[in-house]
Amino acid sequence: MSKLGSEMEADEALELADALVFAKLGQHLNDLEREVFIGSWQGKTYEEIYPLNPSYVEKYVGYKLWQKFSEVLGEKVTKKKIHGALERARKQNNLLNEPEREGVEAQPRRFLLRHPNRKDARALAQSLETAIATAGYPVSRATTLHQIDAASPNCDTLVFLISAEVAVSEIAIEELRHIGEVQNSRLDRKPTLVPVCMNCPAELLNPDLRNSLSGIRLYQWHSSSDTPGLVAAIIETVGNPEPLAAATGSSVVALEEPTQTELAPHSESPIELPSPVAEPELPKGQVRLSSAFYIERVPYEQQCYSAIAQPGALIRLKAPRQMGKTSLMARILDRARDMGYRTVPLSFQHADRVVFANLNELLRWFCAKISRKLRLRERLDEYWTETYGSKDNCTIFFEDCLLLEGDAPLVLGLDEVDRVFDYPTIADDFFSLLRAWYEDAGRGDSDSELWERLRLVVVHSTEVYIPMDINQSPFNVGLPVELSEFTRAQVGELAQRHGLSWRDRDVDTLMRVVGGHPYLVRLALYHIAGQELTLAELVETAATEAGIYGDHLRWHLWKLQKYPELAEAFSATIASKGPVELQSVFAFKLHSMGLVHLQGDRVAPRFELYRDYFRDRVFSV
Repeated sequence: MSKLGSEMEADEALELADALVFAKLGQHLNDLEREVFIGSWQGKTYEEIYPLNPSYVEKYVGYKLWQKFSEVLGEKVTKKKIHGALERARKQNNLLNEPEREGVEAQPRRFLLRHPNRKDARALAQSLETAIATAGYPVSRATTLHQIDAASPNCDTLVFLISAEVAVSEIAIEELRHIGEVQNSRLDRKPTLVPVCMNCPAELLNPDLRNSLSGIRLYQWHSSSDTPGLVAAIIETVGNPEPLAAATGSSVVALEEPTQTELAPHSESPIELPSPVAEPELPKGQVRLSSAFYIERVPYEQQCYSAIAQPGALIRLKAPRQMGKTSLMARILDRARDMGYRTVPLSFQHADRVVFANLNELLRWFCAKISRKLRLRERLDEYWTETYGSKDNCTIFFEDCLLLEGDAPLVLGLDEVDRVFDYPTIADDFFSLLRAWYEDAGRGDSDSELWERLRLVVVHSTEVYIPMDINQSPFNVGLPVELSEFTRAQVGELAQRHGLSWRDRDVDTLMRVVGGHPYLVRLALYHIAGQELTLAELVETAATEAGIYGDHLRWHLWKLQKYPELAEAFSATIASKGPVELQSVFAFKLHSMGLVHLQGDRVAPRFELYRDYFRDRVFSV
């Protein structure tokens, strides 16, 4: 490794350059870019770098490469200026990882312990804090998302304690998403994440939480006897040269890497029909295909099953969050697999922010994710050329790689497409491309047969509030399905499946608090069926921090705190005795969060739980 004041060798410079590009843009340099970089660093001309076609390399590859470095390094970069620019970046970001330099001591790694605010978690966090501090490392603790927000920019290692409650928590997913953004934004000393399950099997993790932890080793802690080994494992994980001796013989179990579980795997065995009484399941995202607690939304399932069999089908599922859209999408894709179709579930929530930098990045990610899920060979660079625009490149890739003659139809389940709405400059082009493919399937010409093999299930939570040409939008064609809340009869049936002998007045009591909200109803029934509380106790504590909806309510409060204008709009809704008129964008966003009902051009709080909880809190945001 070269010293701080000396010239970098070409291979070292390339390693640094690639790391900087990936940290900023989320992609590595391709082979030709690497070749141009090495040659330029060594002072070669384009003729020497690529004698077969030097003009192309200079005008297209080199030009875009220096533009890319200009964006990444924050200064004008050219072929002649790359040396100085990269040296300055190296010094600024201290990426040499040298433990000591003359007159400068290496900075110790800083630990942050994120733990639930409960007795056993506090005790474990205290033990870890004492042991890590004794080992010579600065350490702090956090129990809330705001504390993580404040501490994570200066954190090198985050120990994330997961209890059974955290395993299904909405806040935990936001915390991990925030940590991922911190990791992407820092070029030096990227924080390391060490998740620890506290008496919580990995199978209990919310599917989105499992996806966030995909590829990260998960540790199990069962009792205080595991604590010394856990401390040793944590410190050893981050490269401490002298890990604690207790690491030997530790009972801490390092699990296999968690796998993504966006959809339950298809099984040839028949799905169990719902029984009158079943073992209660803690609701955690998508309802499993075999679950006895999935309530059919007649007639939507049958409409969707019929539609997906049609060539070139497009199905649009719309409802506020936690209303069952992903669960219905899973069943549509499962039915498609029964028909011999290829299926790919794809959630836009799993895309890094850099994916939305421009349309080209989004479409490359889109094609790459689909290819990987289909286990196809990586061929994206072969079809992505400078000759065509990104929409043409994407279309050609689908035609030549994904919709080949003889292949089974391909069904794409596009979940959380609302994420794209936040980027209006690319949303119009992306959605118009989906509409163009849908129309290509219906033209009846020679190309239609190819595009008839593509079927789309588009899932979103809100109205489309971005301006779009109605002739280019996919949101006014195909089969529209808008999921509503459970009816009184459906809540009663779900109570019966939980083994509860409820009368109509019991159903009405619960619905006065949470309406027919599928997730909140199921959560209530789970705790009542488990005899953890009575219906009367639920009503009494529902709108409090200590109630079973505390995590759900805090998630909404955190979202409102992030967007003061949205909070102000919601406070007006809470304060009014009747429906109020809001700006369309605020009304649609509050509706997508599930906080309000749309009543024509006016909105009202969705149910009493939200009015009671936010009545005082939202005014202080």
